[in-house]
Order: sequence, then C-alpha cells, then structure tokens
Amino acid sequence: MWKTVRMSQDGACPGDFMPQNVNCPRVKLGQEFPGVAFRGHLRSLPILMEITSSSHARHGNHKENSPFLNASEAGKGGDYYDRNLALFEEELDIRPKVSSLLGKLVNYTNLTQGVKEHEEAESTDGSKKKVSKSPSMGTLMGVYLPCMQNIFGVILFLRLTWMVGMAGVLQSFLIVLLCCCCTMLTTISMSAIATNGVVPAGGSYFMISRSLGPEFGGAVGLCFYLGTTFAGAMYILGAIEILLTYIVPQAAIFHPSGAHDASSAMLNNMRVYGTLFLILMAVVVFVGVKYVNKFASLFLACVVISILSIYAGAIKSIFDPPEFPICMLGNRTLSREHFDVCAKTVVKDNITVASKLWELFCHSTNLTTENCDEYFLMNNVSEIAGIPGAASGILKDNLWSNYLEKGEILEKAHHPSVDVAGQKNSLHLYVLSDIATSFMVLVGIFFPSVTGIMAGSNRSGDLKDAQKSIPVGTILAIVTTSLVYFSCVLLFGACIEGVVLRDKYGDAVNKNLVVGTLSWPSPWVIVIGSFFSTCGAGLQSLTGAPRLLQAIAKDNIIPFLWVFGHGKANGEPTWALLLTALIAELGILIASLDMVAPILSMFFLMCYLFVNLACAVQTLLRTPNWRPRFKYYHWALSFLGMSICLALMFISSWYYALVAMLIAGMIYKYIEYQGAEKEWGDGIRGLSLSAARYALLRLEEGPPHTKNWRPQLLVLLKLDEDLHVKYPRLLTFASQLKAGKGLTIIGSVIQGNFLETYGEAQAAEQTIKNMMDIEKVKGFCQVVVANKVREGIAHLIQSCGLGGMKHNTVVLGWPYGWRQSEDPRSWKTFIGTVRCTTAAHLALLVPKNVSFYPSNHERYNEGNIDVWWIVHDGGMLMLLPFLLKQHKVWRKCKMRIFTVAQMDDNSIQMKKDLATFLYQLRIEAEVEVVEMHNSDISAYTYERTLMMEQRSQMLRQMRLTKTEREREAQLVKDRHSVARLESLYSDEEDETDPVPENIQMTWTKEKCDAEKRNRGSAVGSFRDLISIKPNQSNVRRMHTAVKLNEVIVNRSHDARLVLLNMPGPPKNTDGDENYMEFLEVLTEGLERVLLVRGGGREVITIYS
Repeated sequence: MWKTVRMSQDGACPGDFMPQNVNCPRVKLGQEFPGVAFRGHLRSLPILMEITSSSHARHGNHKENSPFLNASEAGKGGDYYDRNLALFEEELDIRPKVSSLLGKLVNYTNLTQGVKEHEEAESTDGSKKKVSKSPSMGTLMGVYLPCMQNIFGVILFLRLTWMVGMAGVLQSFLIVLLCCCCTMLTTISMSAIATNGVVPAGGSYFMISRSLGPEFGGAVGLCFYLGTTFAGAMYILGAIEILLTYIVPQAAIFHPSGAHDASSAMLNNMRVYGTLFLILMAVVVFVGVKYVNKFASLFLACVVISILSIYAGAIKSIFDPPEFPICMLGNRTLSREHFDVCAKTVVKDNITVASKLWELFCHSTNLTTENCDEYFLMNNVSEIAGIPGAASGILKDNLWSNYLEKGEILEKAHHPSVDVAGQKNSLHLYVLSDIATSFMVLVGIFFPSVTGIMAGSNRSGDLKDAQKSIPVGTILAIVTTSLVYFSCVLLFGACIEGVVLRDKYGDAVNKNLVVGTLSWPSPWVIVIGSFFSTCGAGLQSLTGAPRLLQAIAKDNIIPFLWVFGHGKANGEPTWALLLTALIAELGILIASLDMVAPILSMFFLMCYLFVNLACAVQTLLRTPNWRPRFKYYHWALSFLGMSICLALMFISSWYYALVAMLIAGMIYKYIEYQGAEKEWGDGIRGLSLSAARYALLRLEEGPPHTKNWRPQLLVLLKLDEDLHVKYPRLLTFASQLKAGKGLTIIGSVIQGNFLETYGEAQAAEQTIKNMMDIEKVKGFCQVVVANKVREGIAHLIQSCGLGGMKHNTVVLGWPYGWRQSEDPRSWKTFIGTVRCTTAAHLALLVPKNVSFYPSNHERYNEGNIDVWWIVHDGGMLMLLPFLLKQHKVWRKCKMRIFTVAQMDDNSIQMKKDLATFLYQLRIEAEVEVVEMHNSDISAYTYERTLMMEQRSQMLRQMRLTKTEREREAQLVKDRHSVARLESLYSDEEDETDPVPENIQMTWTKEKCDAEKRNRGSAVGSFRDLISIKPNQSNVRRMHTAVKLNEVIVNRSHDARLVLLNMPGPPKNTDGDENYMEFLEVLTEGLERVLLVRGGGREVITIYS
C-alpha cells in the first residue's frame, strides 16, 4: 500500500512510504506536496520548511518576517532547518537557531559617535563606498592618550602655580586629592557600567540614560553637554590669555586709559579676540572634523613636551637655578612692567640720579621728597631670586596658605619692612590680587583640570575591546595625571618663591608665564606648547559637544530638541554646532577664566554624581542583567564618590550648584511630562519596582483605617462591536471622583476563547488606554476574555488589584434599553454584578444617565449636589460629594443632605442631630428632613405594579413559546446536524433549561397527547394575562418607589447631581425583573442620578 519516498536535490522520489495510486511528481526543494500524505519518521525527509513560505508567496499571502532572521537569510543554507531539529520546526519558524544568533552577535559592530564616520563620509567621493573597518583601537591609543589629552589642560599651565601660592603646598595637596578621588571613584563606577554589556558609541550620556532612565539621562546628558560647551569657552579664554599676556601683548585692541582700568580693558580684549577665535574654530569644525582629528596627536605632543620641560627645569634648578630676580619694596612685590632697574637711584656719569622707580613713586625726576610716597621713603628696595631652586629650602615657606582679598598687595612674610600707609595712586605699581581667594574658590577653579575621564568611553565605538580598555586606560590615565599634579604641586612649592607663585599673570617676572620661568630650556616652550594644546582642547570640545547634543536629540526624549538631530548629508551636526557656538559665546562674554571654570565644574560634577548614582542603584537592586566584567566596584564606593561630588559642588560655589540643580530638575520634569516614553530597562524602573513591592508588602499587613479609606475604583466598561468604549463618560466621572489619587482599574470583558481572541483583547486594552489618556484617568487597564460576560465580570471583581492595592468600589453602567429588549441578558448581567459586589463586600456606584454627566472641560458655577440619605451605608453618601467637590467641575456646587422621617420620628430633633453629625465630620452642607406620611396605596401604584407583572409574564411566555418552536425545529434536523452557534451573550442558558442539540425521540401515543396539551396550555396562558392579580409584596415596593420618587423629584429636580441609596436585589431571583422596574420608577424624572450601595464598613469618621 505504501512506498518509500526519498527526496534528492534534483527532485527524484523513488521508494517506500508512498501511496501506490499516487504518481511521483518531480519536486524541487522548497515545493509543496499537494494531496500527499506521509507516514513514518520525519527525519528521513530533509525537507526545508521554506516550503510553506514559498507556497504562501505564490498565493500572494506573504509571511511576516522573523524578528531575528530575515526569510532571505533563512533560505541561504539548505541545511538551516536541520532534520535533527524537526521537533522544533514551529519554533524555528519565528526564532533563530543558536548558531545563527551567535554568528550575528559576534559580527556586531558599532560606529563611533564622534569623528570616524564623518571623516570617511567626507573623504569618499560618493561613487566608491569604503568597507567599514571593524574597531581596532587598543587601550593606549583609544583610551589612555585621549584621556590624558583631555585631563591636562589650561589650568595646569595658567593657574596651578597661583593655586599653590595661595593655598600652600599642603592645602593644594588636599584640593588635588579631593578632585582626583572624585574622578577615580567616578571612573570605578563608570567602568562597572561600561563593562556591563556592549556599550555603543555615545559615552557617558548613553551609560547614564540606559542606567537611570530617559528623565535622568536627558537631564544629565544636557548638563554634560553644557559642561563640554563651557569647557570650550574656557579653553578659548585660556588661549587668548596666553596670546595677549605672554606672546603678543601689543595685539591688544583696548588699552587702559587710567591706572585702574587695566582689568576692564583686558576683559574687553578677551571678549573680542575670544569671539573671533570661536568663529574661526567653529568654521574649522564645520568644514572638516578630520582636520581636528589629525592634529589631535600634535596637540597631545605639545602637552607632553611642556610637562617634561617643567620636570627638566625643576631638576636643573637644583644646581643652576634660572635668573628671574624679583624687585621688592620693603616686603611688597613690585610690578616690573613700569621700570627696568630695581633701585631708588642710579649712577649716570658718576652722578647719582633718580631712577625710574623714584619718578614713579615721587612724581619728579630729581631727588626731592616732598611728593614721595611715605612707604617708598621708609622702606628699602631689594632684589630676591624668583626661582631659588629645589635645594634652597623655600618649600617650608610655601607649605601654608596665604589667601588674599581682591586688591590686596602681594607681600613676602618675614621680609624687613616698615609698616606705614602709602599713597593710593601708587597701588598700580605693586602686584595686586585680582580676585578674593579661599579654599572653596580654588576648588572650583582647579576641578576642570581633572575632568576628561569620559574621553575613553566616548570612543567606545572605536575600541577593539571596550570592556577591557575603558577601565584599564581610564584608571591609568587618572593615576598618571594625579601623579603629575601632585609632583607639580611639590615642585612649584620647592622651586619658586611664594610671591611669584601668587603672581597670577607674572607681573613680577617681566610678564613671563610663571610656570614658564621654571621650564627648561626656555619659557617659550611652555608658552607655545600651552597655547597650541589649549587651542586643540577647545577644538575637541567644539567637536564633541554638538555630537552629544545630536545623540540626545536623536533619542527623541526632549521634543523641542528634535531640530538638532539633523545636520549635513554626512551626518555632521550643523544646527547643534551653531547652538554650541552660541552657548560658548556666553562663556566668552564672561571673559574671565576664573569665573567660567566653576560653571563647568558644576555641570561636570553633576554628571559624575549621576554616574555614581547609576552604579550604586544597579548594584543595590541586583538586577539580573547587572553583571559587569569589571569586578572592583562596590556600592559604598559609588556612594562615597556621589557624596564627594555633591560636597565639591557646594564647596566651590553654592549658588552655581543650586542653579545647576535647578536646570537639571527642570529638564527632568519636562521630560517626565512632555518627553517621549522610553523603556530602556533602566535602574530607576527597577528601583520603582522594589519600592512598589515593599509598599505592597506593608499594605498587606491589614485593612486601611477608616481615616485612610478612599474609593479605589474598578470601573466596568462596555465595548461595542468595533471595540470602542460605549460610555466614555464613565471614565470622566471616575477621573472627577479620584482627581488622580488612589487606585483606578478600568476593566472590560470580551466574550470568547482566550486563544482565539487574544489579539482582540490587546486591541481593546489599547483602545481603553487611549481613552484613559483623553479623559485624564490615571490608573490601570485590564481586559478579560471569558466564555460568558457575567463570568468575566465576576473574575474581574475577584482578581483585580494586587495585595493591599485592591479595589473597594465598583462603578457599573446602567443597562439602558432593558425594557425594550426581549433579551433579558443585559439586566440579568447587571443584577448578577450587583449580587457579586454585595457578596465581595464592595461598595457599588451606578451612574444613571451617564451621558448627561459633565465633561472635564465644563464648570458648574452654581447648583446643588443633593444627597438622599435613606439608609446608613457606612458614610459613602457623605464622602462621595466631598470628593467630587475637590474637582474643578463640581467645586462651586453646594451640598444638600435630605433624610426621610417616618410618622413616629421627631423630624426637628433629627435635623439637629444630622447638623451636629455633619459639623463633626467637617462637611459643609444644608440639612433637610423630609416627612413621609402614611398614605393609602394609590390606583396609579396598583396599575403600575399590574403592568409590570403583566409585562414580565408576557415576556416569560414569549420566551417559552420560542423554546417550543426551537424544539420543534430541532426534531426535523438530521442527527448529524451542526451544533448551533452560541449567541453573543450566552448568559441566558443559565436561566432557562438548555435545548438539547440533538433530540432523539421515540413517538408514542401518550407522548404525542402530552405535546399537544403543552401547546394548548401555552396558548391559554396568554388569555390568563388579562385576569392576573399583582403580588402584594410588589405593590408595597412599588408604593415606596413611587412615593420616594415624587418627593425626590419635587425637591431635587434642578440639582446638578442626585445621590441616592440603591436598594438591594431580591434574594429570590424570580423577582429580578421587578427589581429593575422599581429602580426605574425610583429614578424617573431625574437628569443625573448616582445610585450608591455601601460595602458594609464605615468609610468616614468624626475622629481626627
């Protein structure tokens, strides 16, 4: 019967396991076998699963691509779906084989964010595309040297000597130690983050944003961007200071008009030349980044040569100190700018004449003393060595601090002098302190000289092994630079005279750069080297900052920055460069290096603080994905680094620190409210999860106290056939009641099989979420798929919420049109839900005529919220209007409370008691007691009850006859007939006897007679409707409903909202339809009604 079929590559099929009556077709690999059945072992058939996809393609039914591998990739190798994996054929259709996945991961490459691809884009001519090379940089070239170049900067050459002179060697050691500890601890944290998986190009911004989330990432990313931009401004100002002070002072445009205008003229020169330099550098960066990149090694060489020259000069000073004499008047330091000879008199042609110094202090060319400065006359002029050398023992004089106020004269301690007041107009002849100094000021100025530790992580895309190179290279760079700083502090203190160290601009040493006086072979080595290295650092900042802004803009977390994500065709960030230049211009307009340095210190410290925070949070949360290869980290080190960062911020400048935090906080809140939602698996989400878990476990300890009780809502929504929300005003009402507080769960039920309607449920959930956003409902959404709607609602009521965060109140829509419909399912579902909430001891709110409820945009400037308190329900009726009045829609409405008094009640006393009760509850409301007199049951009530029962009986008979007709139709059906489909809401089969799907009857004469009698009785029962008499219990209930409705309509017909006790459903289910009628009568003639049913516990208290 069966033949063997073996497929070969050419399509031959000899053999076994083949039906004998089936001809063997010529089949290629990838074809279907129409009408061929196979039996036996699947592994003997090496058939590609591509069969199905190719057949689909033939029928125009394209299969969706796999999320891992494209169909084309899957089809490249004939052995992709191996015969050994036949058991996993269905999984392999949507998931990759392990070998394919590993191959893709190994070939993963990432482009650098900065320079490389732009350089290639500019160098290629468009017709030829270069094959992208894999990253090949090692630790030395990729991390160590770039970090060194970024860390060493303008502060080392222009301000370190001044810092040592002001703070002394010991406090300078402390400043360097603090700053280097901060960067070292930050590097340890950064190394842990950088080695926790592949770090794409993007550096610190990428690490922080993916570790702490888009809000922190955006805020810190922008802080880092601003820091880098202001660093560019600081480097440009440093370059201009070197140029105008030490290289070409005659290039100054503005000159001081008086003795005291020197500083303002210098600032204006800095502004003009700084702006010109900034424009020039921005043009260079715009024209081609490759030039900046090529000259980077030259700039680094300048830095290294300059530092080596300092060491060489320090060694030389031991046995041959350089000649830089300092002119002292008493113990005061004189500026050598105005005179050449350091003496009061000079001998010319054997005649003693007044020197230039005498002319400056006495305002005359002869040796008269009438107008001489008193301090000049009383003190001698002397010369001391500016560079005594390392063997001179000057170190002990420079150990201690010597902070000065602004305008104070530089004095040498223990130098002989007569302390008398001099003339004020002679002050410009001395070397003066230009700013007030203190330990805190010096920290803020020095800190930028240790920044730059992110240079390695910024180049992560170029590194061969970023996870190894970043920690090793960065830590080595910090150790190297720290040793250089410590040794420089020691050498400066040991070799240079204290007054020279405190001389910021070298006025006492003929306008030489102070650090240059120590260098060997010439001061020009340092001057030229520092100028070029500072220009290079400025170019690097103007290159890096726009790319950082572009990365933030492309992440689309800050909507208003989207324009900066675009640039030239090769990806160059043109707009970002323009904004960077404008911000840098602000720094240049400040024009003072000492003022700009603390600003960028703040932004860098903020960035480092959050790097440490990111590492600490990830470590403490122990998230499964936190597996750094760098093992030498600890959360305590991260917290220590974070603390040092915070301390340094406030030490250096507390007001700058507050401004930086304010900027970061504003960006954070902006991203939180306006930014795009991003899920990056960040640590803050994990922190939120841990906090939520902790809070839920605490809530589980017991039910909330009455004082803390508030309605936690489960809103049951009905969806139409198109899965749209049928009554969106239910959501509006929920948002007005909650005002964003507490728990709100929006639930809905879709009828069907979960496996078949899962997609429908997802779509419904998304629809509800969109509607929740529109109506400003803050809460959760849950859609349940169930065979019956009533079962689904019961599941929602039982299982929604988690732990102590469970709902205590159900909001249920009214079943409109239940009277007109022959189908009883809607009102039966409604009553079933009422019974479920009662059984679960939950409160129930039923807004009737919800379409007339106000939207969130409406305002009620007047009107009443009327509460009809008929039975005590735990205080729900009192609490709900109070909560509604917190919302702007209902805020101006007044609250009125009505209660009903019977004949034997004292209505006056009741009113007093109720007013006292409300006063103790701290609720403002008018109180009215309505008296209901005993009256006879009216004819209208009797008639209304009769109509209700007749209608109920008629519908029951109609359903019965319908059942009979179905039974009769069923009899003529074939025994193999297809089972009837269930209706949309199949709840009715619970209430009525199910009709058997296949009735097989043997007809006898007795059975035939019984069937005829049944039909006769059904017809006779229609005649009995006329003579029906209403049930007395129903008449009494109808009487109550009618009387109450009359009173309520009379008093509350113009109320904005009427709250009313909802009577419970009857215990006997036979009276369910009558119950619905009673509710209709009770609320007739009222525009907006909220039926309230308490959950069986007190929800409001008079106690504090």
